[in-house]
Amino acid sequence: MKEQKNIKLKLARTEKQLSQEQLAEAVGVTRQTIGLIEAGKYNPTIRLCIAICQVLGVTLNELFWEDQA
Repeated sequence: MKEQKNIKLKLARTEKQLSQEQLAEAVGVTRQTIGLIEAGKYNPTIRLCIAICQVLGVTLNELFWEDQA
């Protein structure tokens, strides 16, 4: 399984004008965790995915599901 950057997360975060630190604080993790998720080096729990989606105002499908070609 290859690592894929989570560009959708970074875009959604920047559209809300949130830094990694601000998003991390809002969901109760470290800035490093958000950075690792965005870099595709950390697979977050479903609970963390839901919390991130709630803060960013998007759905799980929009943020974490890969588009099927």
